[in-house]
Amino acid sequence: MKVNRKFSIILLLTVTVSVVASATISKPADDKPQYVNLKVLPKNISSKDLQKIMVDDFEDGLGVACNFCHAADKTTGEVDFASDAKPEKEIARQMMRTTIGINKKYFKVKHPMIGSDVLTVTCNTCHNGVAFPDGK
Repeated sequence: MKVNRKFSIILLLTVTVSVVASATISKPADDKPQYVNLKVLPKNISSKDLQKIMVDDFEDGLGVACNFCHAADKTTGEVDFASDAKPEKEIARQMMRTTIGINKKYFKVKHPMIGSDVLTVTCNTCHNGVAFPDGK
């Protein structure tokens, strides 16, 4: 009986030390959002989800590249994703709000989110792969 009790105590101590050590070693969660200037998409969106939306909804749905909505940085020439310099970016935000609203009001999607597979109306519904649908 004493052997089993000693074993139990040793096991308990080992587990406790392991938990404490891993809690001490593990990096604290960073609450700072990864992306800035998101006004329609969630501020804590994952890189994977954001990439999916930008590729599936915008690149494929409208047939455009990043620089269609995002301005170039004046010093580096690289895309400045946070900038609001191009009016197309605000138009895209309005279109996302409209799409979310249509899905919520008319199709009763409880928590519509751009990029979600549950949406009935998406960018592609109207755009069909072109930036400026002609209404035909």
